[in-house]
Amino acid sequence: MELQEEKTIAEILQELLESRQYTMLRQTISEMNTVDIAAAMGEMEEEDSLKMFRILPKDMAADVFADLELDNQQYIIRSLSDREASNVIDNLMADDATDLLEEMPASVVKRILANASPETRADINHLLQYPEDSAGSIMTVEYVDLREDMTVADAIERIRSKGVDSETINICYVVTKQKVLVGTVALRYLLIMKPDDIIGDIMNTNVISINTMTDQEEAARMFQKYGFTAMPVVDNENRMVGIITIDDVVDILEEEATEDIEKMAAIVPSDKPYPKVGIFETYKSRIPWLLFLMVSATFTGAIITGFEDALSSFVVLTAYIPMLMDTGGNAGSQASVSIIRGLSLKEIEFKDLFKIIWKEARVALLCGLTLSLANFIKLLLLDRLQLEVAAVICLTLLVVVLIAKFVGCCLPMLASRLGFDPAVMASPFITTIVDALSLLVYFNVATSLLHLGT
Repeated sequence: MELQEEKTIAEILQELLESRQYTMLRQTISEMNTVDIAAAMGEMEEEDSLKMFRILPKDMAADVFADLELDNQQYIIRSLSDREASNVIDNLMADDATDLLEEMPASVVKRILANASPETRADINHLLQYPEDSAGSIMTVEYVDLREDMTVADAIERIRSKGVDSETINICYVVTKQKVLVGTVALRYLLIMKPDDIIGDIMNTNVISINTMTDQEEAARMFQKYGFTAMPVVDNENRMVGIITIDDVVDILEEEATEDIEKMAAIVPSDKPYPKVGIFETYKSRIPWLLFLMVSATFTGAIITGFEDALSSFVVLTAYIPMLMDTGGNAGSQASVSIIRGLSLKEIEFKDLFKIIWKEARVALLCGLTLSLANFIKLLLLDRLQLEVAAVICLTLLVVVLIAKFVGCCLPMLASRLGFDPAVMASPFITTIVDALSLLVYFNVATSLLHLGT
């Protein structure tokens, strides 16, 4: 469908809705992708998005609903009648329905499930039993399963009958009568086999699966490792209970990356998009770390106060405190980000700590020497400082970079070892520690080389 370039999809649909051109609106919607419709509805007022949803063709409504933001979904569900809401839930994939109901008030959930089909209730209750952030909580129970003794013709007929309600049919899973997973077979492989071939003879028995209790982040890493678009989920007895598809993994990766970024910026993680978070909620997510970092930063003030008399004899030293602290903070942040990424991707473990320290020490030495040499030339030629003062600043710079790299690599490793998220030990926290250490080194080196009185 060709749309006017000067207007967005949302604006065009809004105009058709406001002018009550419902026939044209339905025709326009029928030619659009469900993701684009959901995005357009997300830009509308809640009342208009509800009107749009009621206009949607029945065969599109569930797909559009699944792509809406959570707050839009909740508003629409609350606004629909019990029967309408239950129809929407019945037509959603079980994992999408479960994700929605987990965020709804208990009274609303009870009302919806009371009118939902027995199959939907059973599937949702089954998924709700798994811990949050586990593979079981994000899987879907809609998949195509086959038996070993089926022929290819039987398998294709089963795919035809069950595939419409399945999340994907690209890969079918071969299970026993007890639901034990024994193999997989690709749809494209079935299509080139003879109709009377037996599934047990042509299936792939080297099956890689995920346990229901596996952390969702680990499940996402398995997708990245093997390059699959779907993976089976099994219980402790290898009985198949569902599948995870690549669209679920994309959501997990986005969620985990957002959480790590927020922690690294000293913000309490939130599961809401920024435009949907209120002012007070944003304030609450930021103020705890700001208070903590402010209090911890008072140590740097105490250190400066302790060397106030020494600084009075060489006031010029004060001008280079920000440079030393900033360089140390930046050096520590570089190391911590690399280590946090390595820990998140399971590229490194705590047992590698001494190898990492040795590597970062050599990197720090090279960086420190380069920075010190460049700074020494600048201090003598441009700032015209005394040789002794320039030496104090540059020697401190070298030591600060070494300390910062050490702190930056060790703290995330230690946090991971203690069971904390290493992202917590990122820029703000490390910078505060390195700032204090930088000042201690600076003033002690100055006291020793310039013979300052303290």
